[in-house]
Amino acid sequence: MEKYIYNEKNGLWYGLHDDYYLPCLKLPEDETAHIGVWGRRHLRYLKQHHRVRYYNLLATGKLNSYLADIDRQAEGMFSRLVKQLTEKEGVTETLKAENQMLWVQKMNNLKNAAMEIVSNELIYR
Repeated sequence: MEKYIYNEKNGLWYGLHDDYYLPCLKLPEDETAHIGVWGRRHLRYLKQHHRVRYYNLLATGKLNSYLADIDRQAEGMFSRLVKQLTEKEGVTETLKAENQMLWVQKMNNLKNAAMEIVSNELIYR
């Protein structure tokens, strides 16, 4: 038996493994991009609630780049929201110098609010 055969009908090469010919398929090489917290949360959401979209992205080899893009968008949105909310609430460096505990409380509150907005608008959709 030949080690490799070519099928002209479908244009695929087949390799001999034990007694069976299996197609010689390779996934396209994908850049390994950093996927942060937001991307991992969205991945978990896709696996649990949107399995078809998850498997389509996985099969086409676009899952990693998609999650990296979601992560970049979410991180940018989170940073902008925290900055806007601190300006709106008047949380400044002078407050930090005068009353550190109050500043920490307000910053934690604003970060939690921004996290909720990003999660609802971008991650869990």
